[in-house]
Amino acid sequence: MAELLRRGFDVYMALVDDQQIDCVVRQERDGELRYLDIQIKARSKDAKHAATFAALTLRNPRPNFWFIFYSEAVGTYWVMPSMDVVRLSNVNKGGKTKIGKNKGKLTLKLASKNKSGWKPRPKFEQYEGAFDLLK
Repeated sequence: MAELLRRGFDVYMALVDDQQIDCVVRQERDGELRYLDIQIKARSKDAKHAATFAALTLRNPRPNFWFIFYSEAVGTYWVMPSMDVVRLSNVNKGGKTKIGKNKGKLTLKLASKNKSGWKPRPKFEQYEGAFDLLK
């Protein structure tokens, strides 16, 4: 949210995250108001899989629903419409438990680690730092 504010967006924080909305961005365009629902997902540099966002559930993908992913280890933001998150994610076939509680949930691996460090995956290049997509 701080990054959105820093970039001049009009941001309203949600008090609870029960609708998959962390904040709402309010925009005025040609005298008309537009509201974008934003879900924020972040991974710290110490996370085991610092650029993998797993077990995602999207209840209602729609044009005004956006995700902002951030990986501290990679030092990168990815700004993606929810419809693209669904389209580009892998669907989990199983889960960590015998009952497979993560089956059917989505996973996005936005960067890979090699000997020289973390590298964003080219597949997601158009979303890297793409805050302009929100305008």
